[in-house]
Amino acid sequence: MAEILRLNAYLRKRFGIKVYKLALNGGMSCPNRDGTLGTGGCIFCSKGGSGDFAASFLLPVPEQIQQAKQLISSKISNQPAGYIAYFQAYTNTYAPVEYLRKIFYEAITPSDIVALSVATRPDCIGPEVLELLQELNTIKPVFIELGLQTIHPGTARFIRRGYDLNVFDECIGKLHAISVDTVVHLILGLPGETREDMTASVRYISRLPVSGVKLQLLHILKHTDLGILYENHPEELPVLSLEEYTGILGDCIEHLRPDIVVHRLTGDGPKSQLLAPMWSADKKRVLNYINRYFSEHNIIQGRKYTDYGN
Repeated sequence: MAEILRLNAYLRKRFGIKVYKLALNGGMSCPNRDGTLGTGGCIFCSKGGSGDFAASFLLPVPEQIQQAKQLISSKISNQPAGYIAYFQAYTNTYAPVEYLRKIFYEAITPSDIVALSVATRPDCIGPEVLELLQELNTIKPVFIELGLQTIHPGTARFIRRGYDLNVFDECIGKLHAISVDTVVHLILGLPGETREDMTASVRYISRLPVSGVKLQLLHILKHTDLGILYENHPEELPVLSLEEYTGILGDCIEHLRPDIVVHRLTGDGPKSQLLAPMWSADKKRVLNYINRYFSEHNIIQGRKYTDYGN
């Protein structure tokens, strides 16, 4: 029997209140897009750089925060609430450190912002950035989200990740040394990977000093290189069914170290861009199926998993 350490419960225990994420945009690019490593980005990445639900980078950070609060205001009851400032789009340490200092301090200054979360790449965290993160972490907790996706080198080359596994390992060690929480992104359903390959990635990160994981269904989106390949040769990119995906999720949870917080079990891509799998667009059905499967298999001991997406 396994049990999920769920994000909602973890955040409430840590901060003493209900916590919501505010998706922000620092206006940064990525070495996989600006020509440093490549120009097309990862093969699955949309033009929004995984920040399709974030605010416009043209707005100052304080205005983005207010706009993001408005977007989720209908979800918030009269109970006290806190927020995590989440820099999501593209690579959010890929800029001069003084610019990072400016926007990160703007983000954590409001009293109701309880933590900072930064999505980035392990090859974009140099000594100056580490020093800044250590400084910020003494003021409010910092979560660094790293897009690993897979441990398998063949798959990493296919998706054009652009860095080797040892770079990820070294980065995890450096972040752990400064007591910054790390959340690892893994994609389930990458082309050519077996169920055993996916659970091997989970077992691997479970041996490292990481604090959280996001398990993400592979979404094939329009106007991405993966989407173009799918439209031209769908037979080369078989996609997981809901039943297959949920079974793999169960396996992954069974192999996950119990203290690792599960920040995501699937996620959802923009419906207007989604090519496959189309079942993922029906969020309610997906959640109900996962809840039912996990309950039947004693993965969450009968309790519903309500965290979803970001």
